[in-house]
Amino acid sequence: MSYFHIGLALIAGLIIPVQIGLNANLADRLGHSILATVISFGVGFSVLSLYSLSARLIWPPVGELTRIPWWMWCGGMIGAFVVWVSVFTGPKIGAMTLLATFLAGQMVASIVIDHYGLLGFPIRPLSWERGLGVLLLATGVYLIRKF
Repeated sequence: MSYFHIGLALIAGLIIPVQIGLNANLADRLGHSILATVISFGVGFSVLSLYSLSARLIWPPVGELTRIPWWMWCGGMIGAFVVWVSVFTGPKIGAMTLLATFLAGQMVASIVIDHYGLLGFPIRPLSWERGLGVLLLATGVYLIRKF
């Protein structure tokens, strides 16, 4: 386990509520959550494009890109959906409930992905300890929402 990677993941987790708040305020100012999501992705696309140009990253030939299976292109759609859901629902249910619910969903999906080794992840079978962890997290979501 690399502490660098754990640290990056922690930083990303720390700034997700900030991103949600920024995008929710943008949606309020623009009058629509979809417009805020488009702008958020547009800014992200611009930043990553500038970085890839400045780093002189080499793109594969178009022929190679067309041979990539269709389902591998779906990450951007999923990302857009997640950002839109956070912009749309965050102001209504609060940052803590939103992120706790996101985390609970991520844990359930991760257990299935790990158990079967889907999407190239190594197989990590479901154990009662891992199942208990998800159950405790779901209980946490309930308590956060209730109180």
